[in-house]
Amino acid sequence: MKDILRGKNDMNPMKHPHEHTFHIPVMGLGYTIDTPVKVARFGISSVVSIIQDELVEQMREFHCGASGEEYVPIRADDPDHRAKRITAYLNLLQRIVDKQVHRIRSEPFGKGKEITKYFVLLPDHSPLKKLYLDMAESTGKAKEFLQQKLRDTIKAGSIDVNIMASADNPNYSKTGEPLPEPYNDAMAALRGFAESNLSSSCIFSAGFNPRLYSYAETFPDFFPDRNGHLKKKIILKVSDYRSALIQGKFLAGKGLFVSEFRVESGLNCGGHAFPTNGKLLGPVLEEFRVNRHHLNTMLLDLCNKALQAKHHHLLSPDVTASLSVQGGIGTANEDAFLRNHYDIDTTGWGSPFLLVPEATNVDEDTLQSLARAKKEDYYLSHASPLGIPFNNFRKSTSEKQRKTRIGKNRPGSPCYLRHLRFNTEFTESPVCLSSREYQHLKLQELAKMELTKKEFREAFDLITEKDCLCHGLSASVLIRNKLPLPHKLNAVAICPGPNLAYFSSIFSLKKMVDHIYGRTNILNSLPRAHMFVNELKMYVEYFKNELLKKYHSASLQQKGYFVTFRSNLLNGIEYYKQLALQMPNDPSESKNKIKEEMEMIRESLLAFCMGPLFKNVFEKI
Repeated sequence: MKDILRGKNDMNPMKHPHEHTFHIPVMGLGYTIDTPVKVARFGISSVVSIIQDELVEQMREFHCGASGEEYVPIRADDPDHRAKRITAYLNLLQRIVDKQVHRIRSEPFGKGKEITKYFVLLPDHSPLKKLYLDMAESTGKAKEFLQQKLRDTIKAGSIDVNIMASADNPNYSKTGEPLPEPYNDAMAALRGFAESNLSSSCIFSAGFNPRLYSYAETFPDFFPDRNGHLKKKIILKVSDYRSALIQGKFLAGKGLFVSEFRVESGLNCGGHAFPTNGKLLGPVLEEFRVNRHHLNTMLLDLCNKALQAKHHHLLSPDVTASLSVQGGIGTANEDAFLRNHYDIDTTGWGSPFLLVPEATNVDEDTLQSLARAKKEDYYLSHASPLGIPFNNFRKSTSEKQRKTRIGKNRPGSPCYLRHLRFNTEFTESPVCLSSREYQHLKLQELAKMELTKKEFREAFDLITEKDCLCHGLSASVLIRNKLPLPHKLNAVAICPGPNLAYFSSIFSLKKMVDHIYGRTNILNSLPRAHMFVNELKMYVEYFKNELLKKYHSASLQQKGYFVTFRSNLLNGIEYYKQLALQMPNDPSESKNKIKEEMEMIRESLLAFCMGPLFKNVFEKI
């Protein structure tokens, strides 16, 4: 077991810039907004959402007070308040973490000390962990020497940020005039990060935004210094290789190197889901594994040519883009297999950390609901105003509030923050699909249409399912820290991935980290298939639902999409059946069990496609 969890790559010091082999991805708007203050001093990297500047400013005031720093407000009437707030907050996080690390380095080693916790949390294969164990058994001068050596190695986890590339709303002056593009939401957020003191990464997620990517070109920290070092790095969150290739080439053509491709399962994830056309996580990672060297060489060459043309310093020829994966990982064996078989640098563990108060911000009521939740409480919804599938939680207070408003014949939310205003169907200025204004107008239109009761109910539910995420995904951190709730909106929206169904308690940071590294097992008693099997089941269910809803009114091109989708699923199943032979032997994840489950899913899929509704289409393949 120890050999499996160690793996062939983990002893390479160039493989991991940090000793930990996992990171905590961004969650919601507030769940990880100050996670670096909680875990960075232990060498754990995490990701902060910076798109919601009002929340950022509230958290800056809170942490200034907690750390004894003077808080000077950045007022909303400042035209560039959004970027300035983000810069000030990120600089504050850096100062707090720097102080924490300095304090840890000066502590004596001993029970209950954070310096001890730093090394105890490390994976067992870490050279520093082994050095720590040697120190613990030493005495006298040798012990003092090793303790100082350990102190010198302490390094904070990275304070990374996330920007949803698609959330790039224009903003307006007090007189209603549109502000220039650099004041758009995502572009202002990028400027806030770029002008901060951080030496870390910006993750671009939720779509390809050429305007935003081009804007990164205007900030020197994204280009190498004379030593080839990048102070600010770019990470792309992608769900397939083609997306990585297209976006990577676009950025490289501007002299911007993608330092990491963060592959996320299209469906087995938290927050917004970006399903592929049936390409499963394993085959996607295989494509990265096979093409990784070529991709890196091509992007590095393109990037250095662009840098040379701009008269910038060049990147070192041995620079390599990292590869990480996240979405649905639940066991130490799965984590180790991903890292070793696909040559993954780090893995992302998101939703399980919602149950770790030491790491994330979940209010007590929501925390207890998550700890007691059942599998059916997690579901893929149409709640997002972005029109993108959204992983939701049935027992959230936000969901209860949405239904209450419908019951009072007042569907929709008041729209104060206006970060997701994109629709101009009824209005000149964009409005949000979850807003009361839009839903009122849309339901008026619906009432005039000649629909059956069933058609009306389906359309009504689709319109009113949209919920306010700007407030909902921010409320929990404010409630937990007893901070003022804007407009007294206290309903909490939370968006765990379906994998959280297999975790049913509240855990310490140490307990969760020990689970990730195979030192303990905190899964509940619910039978859990391998993560690849679980994702496949989700894709097959998604495929069947989409086919039933859309196929009969689909164009010829759209029907071709379903044919491709099914083909990708079947190819993925065959890939997994062969992959199972290469997996390590483990009683809970046996090769035969995985193959049997894959075959059962394959037969079910074929039976559905060859049924009376779709037989005439798929039998031609």
